[in-house]
Amino acid sequence: MRALARRARLPPTLGAPPIPKPTFLEIARRAGVGTATVERVLNGRGGVRPATVEKVVAAARSLDYPRRLPEAHRGVIRIEVIMMRPDATFFARLSRAFERIAASLDRAIAVHRTFLDEANPAEIARRILEPEHRRAALILTAPDHPLVSTALRKLEAQRIPTVQIVTRISGTAGAYVGIDNYAAGRMAGLLMARMQKRPGKVVAISHSQIYQGHRDRVRGFFDYLIDEGHDFEPVAALFGFDDGDRNAEQLHEALKRWPDLAGLYNAGGANSALNEVLRKHPRGREIFFVGHELTERSARALRDGTMDVVLDQAPEAQARRAIDLVLSALNLHDVPVENPPIRFVTFTAENL
Repeated sequence: MRALARRARLPPTLGAPPIPKPTFLEIARRAGVGTATVERVLNGRGGVRPATVEKVVAAARSLDYPRRLPEAHRGVIRIEVIMMRPDATFFARLSRAFERIAASLDRAIAVHRTFLDEANPAEIARRILEPEHRRAALILTAPDHPLVSTALRKLEAQRIPTVQIVTRISGTAGAYVGIDNYAAGRMAGLLMARMQKRPGKVVAISHSQIYQGHRDRVRGFFDYLIDEGHDFEPVAALFGFDDGDRNAEQLHEALKRWPDLAGLYNAGGANSALNEVLRKHPRGREIFFVGHELTERSARALRDGTMDVVLDQAPEAQARRAIDLVLSALNLHDVPVENPPIRFVTFTAENL
């Protein structure tokens, strides 16, 4: 698989015939244009639409075209990554992963990371359709809102490669990169049913209803306990908006309302606040707590015993897959990229 990664050109082995450079015809076939267009682009003659220039430059680079490309055509392949919540540990990991991957790509590719307000779907929709800089592809994670869905469908109709990461947007057809969130929820239910020795009531907490990934996790969790966890009774889905104070308040209320509370599943973020409540509460160590994202704090909670299981969804792997899919859609990979669900990893205090 050939990606636009930085390569060092090694001198040919002594006596070996030189590697022929790709012809204009080969570049034209890969870019889906005519040879005259390739000639105009590579010789800097102008008069070619920017989107076509991107295709030709990308095709030439993917075939290791040895000649220096015109200065005007450098850095023209722009991939935008739209994310939410820069304060959240998960998105910080995801952003750093995109930054590292971008540094390994050919100088003709620029990866722009943009953080938007998840509470402003109108602004997210506007940015999907009106980027600050013309882009070749879009990778995004965003709330599942009708405005966002409509904007993304319009972008897909323009044949701009799009990849949704972490969570899906309803009614869209673009590729999705992420874990199977429903399966993750069922895994949380299975582990609770098998590992918690004390039966009782269980609650799930998540950001809200705006992310399909969180909805799927909670649904999978409750479905498993209803189907298989006969000693456990799901009683509530709580919403803390991944805010520490709200999460803590929700858990305090649950502990008061259900004295026989046996289990807690956090399908979203802000595990630390929940761990702090359990650490201080007299019944806190009796609650079986499953959450997401392995961080320094959640690892410490596993060791301390306030948290029992962490499901980590490997944001680094999601970033790498998303970039590979975009490069493939832009004809910068020689073969299609397979896209099964990203594997999530189960951590306990025993395998940190």
